[in-house]
Amino acid sequence: MAQLATIAPYTAYKPRPFTRDQRGKTTILYGGLTWKHERLMQGALHNLKYNAEPLPNIARDDLDAGKELIDTGACCPTIFTTGSLVNFLKKEVAAHGKDQVNDKFIYLTAGACGPCRFGQYHESYSMALDGLGLRDFRLFLLAQDELDQGPANGGGLEINMPMSLGLIWSILCGDLLVDLEYMTRPYEVNPGQTDAVLKDSVEYMYEVFLHRPDRGKKYGTLAWHLMSNYFTKALREVRKKWDAIEVDHLRVKAKVKVTGEFWLQTHEGDGNYNIKRWLEQEQSEVVPPPVAVWLHYLLHPEIRKLEHRNSKSKHPQMQQMALQALEKIYRGTYNRFRKALANLPNELPDQVELKQLAEPFYHFELRGGEGHMLIGKALHAYHHKKAHMICELSPYSCMPNTMSIGSMANVLGKYPDLLYAPIEVKGDAEVHALSRCQMILTEAKKRAQAEFEDVMKKTGLTVDAIRKYEARHPEVKRATYKVPHLGYAGMAANYITHLARCGVGNA
Repeated sequence: MAQLATIAPYTAYKPRPFTRDQRGKTTILYGGLTWKHERLMQGALHNLKYNAEPLPNIARDDLDAGKELIDTGACCPTIFTTGSLVNFLKKEVAAHGKDQVNDKFIYLTAGACGPCRFGQYHESYSMALDGLGLRDFRLFLLAQDELDQGPANGGGLEINMPMSLGLIWSILCGDLLVDLEYMTRPYEVNPGQTDAVLKDSVEYMYEVFLHRPDRGKKYGTLAWHLMSNYFTKALREVRKKWDAIEVDHLRVKAKVKVTGEFWLQTHEGDGNYNIKRWLEQEQSEVVPPPVAVWLHYLLHPEIRKLEHRNSKSKHPQMQQMALQALEKIYRGTYNRFRKALANLPNELPDQVELKQLAEPFYHFELRGGEGHMLIGKALHAYHHKKAHMICELSPYSCMPNTMSIGSMANVLGKYPDLLYAPIEVKGDAEVHALSRCQMILTEAKKRAQAEFEDVMKKTGLTVDAIRKYEARHPEVKRATYKVPHLGYAGMAANYITHLARCGVGNA
């Protein structure tokens, strides 16, 4: 009888050691956020004496490379991010050979678990590396919910408090700059000025993170990050840079709140059809999603778990109280940074309110992806008049987002005037996706124009009177001038209402 071939059992990927003596000659690769976030993260890593380099921004070629090497059932972000790593390594292998690439680079990526396929990203990377003959290439996972994970295999990569806080603070500052960017560019008088000031601001903040003082390994670092004015002082300098941008807030723009799967809603590039820039070209103001909302969300399942456990007790336990205090500190830090920028960036939504808004339609304990937040954020923008429409970006066949989109059908039944554009992103169906978005955007533009005309009629102001007031008060045309939210979704309508209250009609 012929002997059956022995089939090797499955073994999970385990990286080769990365030792401290290799740190100086090894480069950490990372990616997945905007170039603004990634540059500030690079400053935080350089501060800790790591060589660090973000992968190039996602391009259409990355989709093809990813499809070639990983499971065809993988979701769109996995295919793009895998293809991005693959294309980078292919070029390095061609230039330097496999052995040198295996020794010169490691890849640091976020890890997770649960029903979302995000928890399997690293398996896709491993499969692709196998296909390239780079099984010895090293991948390391950064858990989303642990600030201090200790040294990784070999001790060369130490995921400790200085690294975690540096990365989180760089994400918070990156969010604030992204908010400034998107609320300024649609109204800039001199085209290109916002992008130039943004680049200058990012490079300035890179230096701020690069020269972050060393305050010890754990509690000293934590105390310094929470109590020092080092970052708020730097952000006030950034604000001065944005003072130079002249804006025209009388331009009528449809305001579009972007939500969806984490990577797709955050990304800026071919991975989501450059939809944010496309929306701006279509006379819209984009409300981008802060990464900080996701980090805030991660705290709440643990808080709720402890609340359930302690529900029979009259007094919350210490661990529950500690997490609730941590949440207050987190939001307080974000608001402290916002204040340094004249409170221009948007405030973080209340996670409890998002849960309550979504609860009739989507249970908050259904985990995976952004869970109930997609419903909650859409209703938050609708009820508080923060946007004219919602654009939700979902990967093809993404289970958590499919569930939330299904739940949105119920939401729309109750709120039929909520403008909602669910866009399924496959990576190679741009015309279909953008045309679908444009159908909803057309109605959003009409609403923005009607809102503008209604406010002009109510206030009795004229464009000529407003222009004369602006000539006498040039500060209102600075990008750092705070236009309060006065019950309208559009910037122009709020601006006119604000000027009317300032007495423009009586001037």
